[in-house]
Amino acid sequence: MKQGIRSGSRGGSRTGIRVAVATVLALTAVATVGGCAFSRPRVKVPAYLPSPATTSAYDASDPTPTYEPTFSPSPTQETYDPDGRSDVSGSNCDFSDSLRQFTYTVSITNPSTTDSFSYDMAVNWMKAKPADGKAYGLHERSIIVGPGETETYTAKYSVNQSSIGQFWYTCQITRAQKTRM
Repeated sequence: MKQGIRSGSRGGSRTGIRVAVATVLALTAVATVGGCAFSRPRVKVPAYLPSPATTSAYDASDPTPTYEPTFSPSPTQETYDPDGRSDVSGSNCDFSDSLRQFTYTVSITNPSTTDSFSYDMAVNWMKAKPADGKAYGLHERSIIVGPGETETYTAKYSVNQSSIGQFWYTCQITRAQKTRM
């Protein structure tokens, strides 16, 4: 009598090995495709990677780099414009008939906090009508002004004529050359 079930060790064990090998290969393929078979190392990347200009102590293996900022050296002296007319103002432009004298009040403010300056000043009293560039008089003076200080003086020019008719004039600060002391 023949039965429908096969028995024996030879035929059954081959099938079992084939099934086991196929199962292992299938699991390996699924794990490899899913990314689980060979795990990659996890690397923590810092949010900001410094450039070589901002640090010299960066270690790629350390997730928290240290920074060494760079600074420009500060200047040892303030810079200044040798044309000091922006430091100067004038007021009370006047002419005295009795003294035959022009006057003009000049104020010089030194904006520096560290340096004294010598101001080489020139004040002109100019013809106003017609404004033809003619000067009635010139006053020149040098004055030293300390840091942050204001010096005020009255510029004067006397006219040598004995009789002066009606005329129009204006006062102008034409020079305020500034030199560091």
